[in-house]
Amino acid sequence: MDEESVDRSEGFGERQLGLLLDRARLMPPQLIAPLIAEEAAGIGGRDVSILLQDYTQELLVPLPGRKLHVCRPEPMADSPAGRAFLSADVVEVPQAHGVRMYLPLLGGSDQVGVMVLTLDAVGDDDRRLLRRLASLVADMLVTKNAYTDQFFQVRRREPMSLSAEIQWSLLPPLTMTVPQVAVAGILEPAYRVAGDSFDYALNDNILHVAVIDAMGHALDAAVMATVAIGAYRHARRVFVSLAEKYAFMDDAISRQFGPDHFVTAQLMHINIATGEMELVNAGHPAPLLIRDGKVMRQLESATTLPVGFGGEKPRIREHTLQQGDRVLCYTDGIIEEHVAGGEPFGEERLIRCVNRLGEEPAQGVRADLRRLSHMLKRERGGRTSDDATLFMIEWHGGAADHLAVLDGSDLPNHRQHRQPRPADVPD
Repeated sequence: MDEESVDRSEGFGERQLGLLLDRARLMPPQLIAPLIAEEAAGIGGRDVSILLQDYTQELLVPLPGRKLHVCRPEPMADSPAGRAFLSADVVEVPQAHGVRMYLPLLGGSDQVGVMVLTLDAVGDDDRRLLRRLASLVADMLVTKNAYTDQFFQVRRREPMSLSAEIQWSLLPPLTMTVPQVAVAGILEPAYRVAGDSFDYALNDNILHVAVIDAMGHALDAAVMATVAIGAYRHARRVFVSLAEKYAFMDDAISRQFGPDHFVTAQLMHINIATGEMELVNAGHPAPLLIRDGKVMRQLESATTLPVGFGGEKPRIREHTLQQGDRVLCYTDGIIEEHVAGGEPFGEERLIRCVNRLGEEPAQGVRADLRRLSHMLKRERGGRTSDDATLFMIEWHGGAADHLAVLDGSDLPNHRQHRQPRPADVPD
């Protein structure tokens, strides 16, 4: 296509994205891929690929589809697609006959994957239009994901156990990023996880977080975790205090499974405006407070029985975060894994790994948690015999009210381009 003939003006972009929205509403999932390829071709793009993250967060896997360029999976480490995905920013790679563009697909603030295409040349109008197109494509993939198994199947690189199937269906998005706070979570082993899970919700200025570990393995643990997360969400949407959430979960587990079953849990409230944090720790290892890349201390709390044992009303521990602080929650599968010599991995090794990661430039919560997970796996000799969950929170504070105000500098100057009204017409 002749580069000079391609219109990428603001008005053209608005029309193209509007047409895409109109057509996508009734589009069957299997036709999303050719629709995206056609839209990219309309602005001069070619060799379009859609890459989705696999469950282990090691590869970006191409989505097959008519008119799409199906390439080989790209590693998240040391690849342009991986850099775009982990940084949530556009990566441009000059080639002999154009520029290869890698655009992160952000569904809300969660990374869905990467859209890749080649243009003959790239200008500011291209970048603006492609960013908007990538955002719309991400939203389409997230929406259509609820109607099809196609995207799940692409992301799988090996068979998944029934317990893992249940756990993955329970999870919220693995990442959330807003100006005041960011969160990210990882489950291991991705294809065999059973009793570990996490959940969160941002309601007004309060971030609600739960990290759980149901006793046992395989399907029994997955069923118990399902009840625990369901009870937590129900309580979160009805009650206010952490103590009430704990009591509701405790009652649900004990009634359903009896006195010999339990779930360890961490429950938190974090005020994302002030950094004030409330913590109930019911049998979990204490979270780590990370400041300036180093572990400052464990966030201890009063002893509370695991969920299901009919414990007394928990005592809530309060902490105050500083801007830039990170809180790392983890389940016992991280520190109880046996390493060479038969000894447990332990908290000291975990802390050394966190501090070692902090010696390198921060790359964002999602990327840093992934790096930490892979570092821990290497340190454990590649073994994950029990469920091992990591969940990280990074607090920045401040406000996000400015995002609700349209800034005229970011919009086309309609006054300059409007048609004159009768009163403006000179005599």
